[in-house]
Amino acid sequence: MLLSSSLKLRHLEVFVEVARKMSVTRAAGALGMTQPAVTRALRELEEVCGKPLVEKHGRGIRLSGYGELFRDHAGRSLALARDGVALLRGLDEADGPLVAIGALPTVGADLVPDTLAQLRGCSGTPGRFRVMSGDNQYLIDQLRRGGLDLVVGRMPAPETMAGVEFDPLYRERVAAVVARDHPLAGAEHVPASAFEDYPVLMPSEGSIIRPMVERVFLEQGLPLPRFPIETVSSTFGRRFVLVHRAIWIISQGVVRPELEAGSMAELPLKTDSTLGPVGLCVRREHQLSAAAQRFCAALRRVCTARGRT
Repeated sequence: MLLSSSLKLRHLEVFVEVARKMSVTRAAGALGMTQPAVTRALRELEEVCGKPLVEKHGRGIRLSGYGELFRDHAGRSLALARDGVALLRGLDEADGPLVAIGALPTVGADLVPDTLAQLRGCSGTPGRFRVMSGDNQYLIDQLRRGGLDLVVGRMPAPETMAGVEFDPLYRERVAAVVARDHPLAGAEHVPASAFEDYPVLMPSEGSIIRPMVERVFLEQGLPLPRFPIETVSSTFGRRFVLVHRAIWIISQGVVRPELEAGSMAELPLKTDSTLGPVGLCVRREHQLSAAAQRFCAALRRVCTARGRT
C-alpha cells in the first residue's frame, strides 16, 4: 500500500486533536468539523495503521496502547508540516515569519517583554512576534503541535519532555510575598498561624512548582493552608495580594518587578529547595527562523546583563 495515497494531513490533525481533548465531540468543535466526519477520519487512519488507535473508556474514549505509541509521531509530523508551510509563507512577508512564543508567568512579567523591547530598539527589522501565556502543560502541548515556536519558563517534568529540548538560562526559586503594608512585611520569622490568619495564594495542582511548595511546608514543619486559593494567574495574584492582605507563594520571577519597586515584600521563608532551572523549550526537529534565533540571543543577553545564570 502506498502510504502517500492513503494518509492525509487531515487524518493527523484529527488524531492529534482527539488525543488532546480525549473526546470526539470536543475535537470536532475545535476543528470545525462534524462528529461523524471526525469519527470517519479516525477509522480511515486506523485502517492505514492497521491498529486500533482509540478505545472506549467508561462513557468516553481513551487512546489505545497503539494510539499512545503513535501520538508523539503524529504530533511531530504535523508540527513539521506546519513549520514548512509557515516558512514558505513567511518568505512573502516583508517583516519575516511570525514567531510564536509561549511565556510562563515566571518570565512573562519582565524577561520576555524586556527582550522584545530590546529587539524593537535594535537596528533592522524587529520581526513579528506573538506571545501566548498559560500553564506549562498547555504551552508544551502547543509547542508539540506546532502552535508555538518556543516556550520560555521552568523546565517541564521529565515525563512531558518527549520530542522537546530544554536549554537552561538560569535558576530560580519560589518566594512567599505580601504587600508592603501587610502586617507580616518586615517580620523576622513567619508564624505557623499566618497561613490560617490571612488568605493564601498557591500554585494550582498539576503545576510544576506545586510539589516544591508543599515540600517547603513539610521541611519547615508548617501546616499546609487548609483553604488556599489556587491560581497561576499573575494578574489575579497581584491584585489579590495588594488589595486583600494575602500571602502569595509563587516563582520569584513573577513578582520580581514588585519586589524591586518595593510594592511587595518577601517573607523570611526558606525556599532554597525549590531552586530550579528556567530556560528555553523547542521541538527537537524544529529549525528556528532567523527572527526566533534573534529573540533567543537577545533573551540570553538580558539574562546575562541582570546576573541571572
